[in-house]
Amino acid sequence: MIIRQKTNCCCESNNFIKLESPRSKKPKKLIIEWKRLVNDGKTCFRCGNTEVELDKGIEIVRNCAKNLNIEVEVVKSEISLEEFRKNPLISNQIMINGKLLEEWLNASTGSSLCCDVCESNECRTIQIDGKIYETITRELIIKGSLIAMTHIL
Repeated sequence: MIIRQKTNCCCESNNFIKLESPRSKKPKKLIIEWKRLVNDGKTCFRCGNTEVELDKGIEIVRNCAKNLNIEVEVVKSEISLEEFRKNPLISNQIMINGKLLEEWLNASTGSSLCCDVCESNECRTIQIDGKIYETITRELIIKGSLIAMTHIL
């Protein structure tokens, strides 16, 4: 807490005001959720690469968020083969504060043929600015997270 003397005050009894430090307030939350298929302990190459990108990107997001008094929580969850068969596009899906990464980035969800782990299904891709991403890169994760942070400040 910062205490500063009032100026031009006519009241003699209470000449100080309290200014709250940004860090004294309860932090806001940024929740990043990532889902991927795990079949017999294996995941596909694009989900495996996305996990590496997510882990690296989160370090940068956390550093930015700390200065804004935002707490970053990452939730990684596995989906079963049965869930995947019903809707392959839920695998490799990233949500930030309940909203798809694609929505934060003004991108679209697509699909392309994957691998044996996915039983040759068409798995999730992200399309943005004419480019298709099978692996979700750290740059996309960081950009989406930064945009989301501006909405919770």
